Amino acid sequence: MEAEKQYILNGLDCAHCAGKIENAIKGLDGVENTSVNFLSKKLHVKVKNSDYYNNIDNEIIGLIKEVEPDIIISKSEIGTGKLKEHISANLNDIGIFFLGILLFVVALVFPVKNFMELTLFIASYIIVGGEIVKKALRNISKGQIFDENFLMTIATIGAFAVKQYPEAVTVMAFYRVGEFLQDVAVAHSKKSIRALMDSRPDYVNLKIGNDFKKTSPQEIQVGDIILIKPGEKVPLDGKIIKGHSTLDTSALTGESLPRDLGPGDEILSGFVNREGSLLVTVMKLYEDSTVSKILELMEDAGSKKTTTENFITEFAKYYTPIVVFLAIGIALLPPIIVSNAEFSEWLYRALVFLVISCPCALVLSVPLSFFGGIGLASRNGILIKGSNYLEALNHIHTATFDKTGTLTKGVFSVDEIIPAEEYSREELLKYTAYAKSRSNHPIALSIIDMYGKQIDNSKIQSYEEVSGHGIIAEIEDNVVVVGNKKLMEKEDIILPQEALEITGTIIYVGINGRYAGLITISDKIKDDSKSVINDLRK
Repeated sequence: MEAEKQYILNGLDCAHCAGKIENAIKGLDGVENTSVNFLSKKLHVKVKNSDYYNNIDNEIIGLIKEVEPDIIISKSEIGTGKLKEHISANLNDIGIFFLGILLFVVALVFPVKNFMELTLFIASYIIVGGEIVKKALRNISKGQIFDENFLMTIATIGAFAVKQYPEAVTVMAFYRVGEFLQDVAVAHSKKSIRALMDSRPDYVNLKIGNDFKKTSPQEIQVGDIILIKPGEKVPLDGKIIKGHSTLDTSALTGESLPRDLGPGDEILSGFVNREGSLLVTVMKLYEDSTVSKILELMEDAGSKKTTTENFITEFAKYYTPIVVFLAIGIALLPPIIVSNAEFSEWLYRALVFLVISCPCALVLSVPLSFFGGIGLASRNGILIKGSNYLEALNHIHTATFDKTGTLTKGVFSVDEIIPAEEYSREELLKYTAYAKSRSNHPIALSIIDMYGKQIDNSKIQSYEEVSGHGIIAEIEDNVVVVGNKKLMEKEDIILPQEALEITGTIIYVGINGRYAGLITISDKIKDDSKSVINDLRK
C-alpha cells in the first residue's frame, strides 16, 4: 500500500534547484512519485509500501544534502527561534550586499588608478556574487554543471576577461536583486494562506471538573469536553451535549442562513457560535479537524502539479545545456565564418545571451502564477485543491452555482409583509421587530432594520427564546409568538391555507393565540451576478 512522507526544505531559494531535488529523489528505489513545491518549501514523496516508508528517510535526506547542502530539512514548519535566525541572516545578507554596492559605486564614480579600480570591482563582485560563484563551483565538483549559478558565473567572469568590469558586477547585482524580488513575490502569494492559518483559534475552554481552563487546541484529546462561548469560533469537531445556539456556518458551507443546533447535533470547527453557550464533546484531534484539513489542502495545493508545470520542469533539464552550447556557438562561429568579426565582440554577445537565458525565472513563473491564483481565490472564499484543478477550469463547458452567498450577497432583507385582516402591515412589523429585538440572528436583524425605529424595551414584559423554533414574548400586554411552523403548531396557532402555500424563508406571527400574519425574507442578488454569468456564457 502506498504511503506519503513530507519534508520541509527550509532555505530552498532556487526553483531550478527544487526541480533537481525532485528528479534526484524520483530515481530512488521504492519511490512511486515525488513533488517539490518551491513556494511552500515542501517535498512530498510517495513510497510503495511500509517497508520503504520506514527505511528511506536517510536516503532522501542524503540526496537533498548532496544537491543543496545548505538546506535545513525538517518534518514540521520552521520554529520561531529558527525563523528569527533566518530573518536575521537575511538582514545580514542585505547589509553585506549594500557594502558591495558601495564599493562598486566608489570604483565607478571616483577617479582611481587602474589597479585600484580593478581591486574595488573584484572586491565588489566577490561580496555581491561570491555566494553564486561558490554554489557553481560546488555543483561542478558534483558533476552538476548546467544550472543558473553556472550561467551567471561564466557570464560575469567572462565580462571580467573582456575588461567589462562594471557590467560584470552590475549583472550579478541585478541577479541578486531579482532573487530578492522573487522571494517577495512568493511571500506575497502566500499571504492569504498565512492569513487563513492565523485565523485558527489560539485556545479552547477545556472542562476540568467543574472549572474551565484555557488550553491549546493541539493538547485536546478525543472525548474531552469543551465550552464554546457566544461569539467564539468552534475550534474542534465534536457533538453538542448541552445548550442550544445559532451557528454561522458560512465559512465552510457558503450558506448565509445560520443553523440552529442543540444536544446530539454534530458541530464542525470553523463554525461561529452566535448566541448561546455550548458544551461539546470532542470527536476529532486538532490535526484531523475540518479546518485543519482545509488549511492543509490549501497549503499543499501547489504540490499537485499541472501538465504545464511538469513540462516546464522537464524542459529545464535540456534547456540549460542547450543555452550553454548556443552561447559557445555565438562566441566562436561568427569570428570564423564572418570576415572582420572580432572575437571579443562576439564573446561579449555570448555572455549577454547567457545572462538573459537564466532558467530560474522560467521554472518559477508557472508555479508562481498558479499559486498566486490559488491565493487570490482563497481571499475571495474559493478553495482550490491544487493547480491542476485550476488549469482544468480552462476546459469546463458547464458551471453550476449554489445560489446563497455565491450569486447573492448573503445579506437578508424583508421581502413581503402579509398581515391577517385585523392587523396592518405596520402593526405586524412592529410586533415582530419587538419580539426579535434581543436576537443577533441575521433574519432578526433584517426585520429590525426594516422597522427602522427605536425599540422601547419597557414595552417588552417577558421574553423567551425557543431554540430552533422562534420567540415567545409579551409586548404591551399581548402574547406574541414569532417563529417557524413547528412553533405555531406547538402553541396551537392555526395557519390558514394561503399562508402554508407561500414558499421561501418565512417568519410566522401569532398574537394572543391567533394567526396575525407572516413576513418573507430573501437574500439580495449581487450587483454583478448577472454580468458574471453573461461573461461566462461567452
